[in-house]
Amino acid sequence: MAEEQKYLLGLDAGNTVIKAVLFDLDGRQVAMQALDGQTATPAPGHVERDLSELWRNAGQVIRDCIAEAGIAPSQIAGVGCAGHGNGLYALDQSGAPLLGIQSLDTRAAAVAEELSSANGAALHDICLQRPWPSQTPVLLAWVKRHQPEVYAQIGTVLLCKDFITYQLTGARVTEISDMSGCGLTRMPDCRYDADLMAHYGLSDAMDLLPPMVQPADIAGHVTAEAAAATGLAEGTPVIGGYFDVISSALGSGVCRDGEASIIAGTWSINQVFSAQPVRDGDVFMASGFAPGRFVNIEASATSAANLEWYVRELVERGAHHDDPFGFCNDLVRQVTPALDDPICQPFLYGSGQGADYRGGYFGLAGWHGEAHMLRALFEGVVFEHRRHIEVLRRAGVRFDSAVLSGGGSRSPHWPQIFADCLGLPIRVAEARETGALGAAIGVAVAVGLAEDYEAAVGRMTRAKADFTPDPAMQAHYDQRYQLYCDLNAAMQPLWARLNQMRDA
Repeated sequence: MAEEQKYLLGLDAGNTVIKAVLFDLDGRQVAMQALDGQTATPAPGHVERDLSELWRNAGQVIRDCIAEAGIAPSQIAGVGCAGHGNGLYALDQSGAPLLGIQSLDTRAAAVAEELSSANGAALHDICLQRPWPSQTPVLLAWVKRHQPEVYAQIGTVLLCKDFITYQLTGARVTEISDMSGCGLTRMPDCRYDADLMAHYGLSDAMDLLPPMVQPADIAGHVTAEAAAATGLAEGTPVIGGYFDVISSALGSGVCRDGEASIIAGTWSINQVFSAQPVRDGDVFMASGFAPGRFVNIEASATSAANLEWYVRELVERGAHHDDPFGFCNDLVRQVTPALDDPICQPFLYGSGQGADYRGGYFGLAGWHGEAHMLRALFEGVVFEHRRHIEVLRRAGVRFDSAVLSGGGSRSPHWPQIFADCLGLPIRVAEARETGALGAAIGVAVAVGLAEDYEAAVGRMTRAKADFTPDPAMQAHYDQRYQLYCDLNAAMQPLWARLNQMRDA
């Protein structure tokens, strides 16, 4: 009898959307299902989700994905989940869902500032991060301080994808890429550390941290209860999974020392792989995902989420639109760039430089229209990616090209703006669902269908298009980028005053 065809299931849990994507062993997408969950904002700066809904949605997309593919559940060789980093997902002591705080939450800004002032250098020396508002340990410190009755109920601290792994397997487990990415491990060892927790004021939380595995280790197997909820076969292996930015890099074809990945998604992710993490106080974070495999990351919530907001609030205006993003791209195409075009500041969700940062437009004139505003938005997002990349370069990180993924990579215009503004050849990954594909690549390694990451990435990823910098446009963007930087510096005291008014 012929051997049964095998498939790999990758899950991608973002701040709202959960996706299930089935791939064949060559990384070709066979089926995909997605559901958008509900986000709650119970107070200014608070961004939360219902974990029971998250699990229901995960179960539904997995069932629907298997049905769409028309395969037997037994044909799935394994499951891997990638999830957004940071935020705070917690179970109570009985294992029931307790907290679901997302990575766009800014309630802990004051705690982050206080910890950074008191212990920032010591924390960076251990975990290669300074405290920031939606960082997992900072949120945990905020809960301890402001909601002590909730803190007392916590049994296990998890990350987003760990909660789904727990629901699939019953195992309270995490893995090193997410835990190092949220500043909860000593680097480069990627292990828990009592001194680190003490600097966060969380010495009593050591027992709340779950066991860590490697991302491509098998963390558990699908339980009978989870099989009933998802349609998966009981006993299917489930791997530790990935911090989604690392998974997206793998799924876009990046895994080797010196290779760079840019993700234009909810967050501006700019990351370069290396054999050792970079030690530089200006670099946002470093994450490890295997022995001798690290990713140096500069990031902030300043990327394509700005366009999503624009579409939701100004294009759709609550009504149906057949192709709102296509509409925006058509308008961008109509603009002939000029040096005095408007400047967009892409800080709708703050900035890693300061929680006070706000979004806005500068330099609008009566001869400008919506097309100019959209092109300015596209450029402003790329300017912030460039700022992050300059931080990496000042830290000694070197690379001469990059792979672009995320929603922004699907635009017919954005990749060329990236190439021109950054002065780098840009390659766009073929896969649309790079986060889920990266998780599937980890499954292939874990269950022995690929020898290592290089073999899996080589077999399962491909490029879709290449973009070469236009030297004339590089000079254009150099001038506009300097204006963008000067404008942001000038606005900082005004943003601070604006936020003081809000707090008052």
